[in-house]
Amino acid sequence: MSRAAGIVVLSLIAAAGIAIGIAAGSVSIPLPELVSALLHPGSDAISDIVWKLRLPRVLAAFSCGALLALAGTLMQVLLRNPLADPYVFGISGGAALGVMFGMLLGLGTLMQTGLGLGGAVLASALVFGLSLRAGNWNPYRLLLTGVVVAAGLNALLSLILVLAPQTAVKGMLYWLMGDLGYAGNPLPALVVLVLLFVVAMPFAPAMNVLALGRMKAQSLGVAVSGVEVVLFGVAAVAAVTAVLVGGTVGFVGLIVPHLVRLAGFADHRWLLPGSILIGGGFLVMADTVARSAWAPLQFPVGVLTALLGVPILLLLLAGKNKDAAH
Repeated sequence: MSRAAGIVVLSLIAAAGIAIGIAAGSVSIPLPELVSALLHPGSDAISDIVWKLRLPRVLAAFSCGALLALAGTLMQVLLRNPLADPYVFGISGGAALGVMFGMLLGLGTLMQTGLGLGGAVLASALVFGLSLRAGNWNPYRLLLTGVVVAAGLNALLSLILVLAPQTAVKGMLYWLMGDLGYAGNPLPALVVLVLLFVVAMPFAPAMNVLALGRMKAQSLGVAVSGVEVVLFGVAAVAAVTAVLVGGTVGFVGLIVPHLVRLAGFADHRWLLPGSILIGGGFLVMADTVARSAWAPLQFPVGVLTALLGVPILLLLLAGKNKDAAH
């Protein structure tokens, strides 16, 4: 099967996941009624459920998962580290800290988002500023600095939870573990996703060379520093946007790129769109299970992605160990 045909298959899988996400829930919607509600919106109960409740949440889940997968793919090739994920720089931790501080103060969603963006900017300035040495930086120093800053931000997040009123702690914990229950209008996140994809795709050939190492890429004429700055920026914006949409959802950006590579999409010209499709579809399905398996009880989708991600990652690691042994 050609790579283009494979992307079509992945698109159909993602579309099927979105359809299941809209149809499934405490009130199941048969396929004919779902199609009718999507094509002919009305004022009946089914249309209200589809258009006002499930479609916005499903699209928010898709955009969040796709952004995390995009960021994870970029981080893994830029750091040449298969265990790199979108949260490695602490930038998403800065966004989470800003949002949680807004929750502690009882501010509205708009102000929380603004504080989240401000926290992300401050965290990124701190990480990149501390990583500079003699006017330049390298990915390994950047990685170590990000890990240290992320640890400090996690301590501040724990302090906020201690200081928060008891009535607010549960909601804050849910959001911190990854919760799409309060996701608002998904359109801004979808627009950001499209724009970041458009920016990243022209660099796909350079990413294929970068995966071989910085020295190899430089010897082949790739402007390594410039490419890295752009792609680090894309990954950071993707991670921050995902956090603002659904909190800190773990493992999506870590495991999805590996799964797509196993499907035969090692070339970044196909890996990037494949990861976006599978990352979005994966989080849609995870959120569908999280909100409907024990309805009306809902639990954070980040818990489910971790429960799924840990065994998948262990299987991937076991497979790599076997390959190394042979």
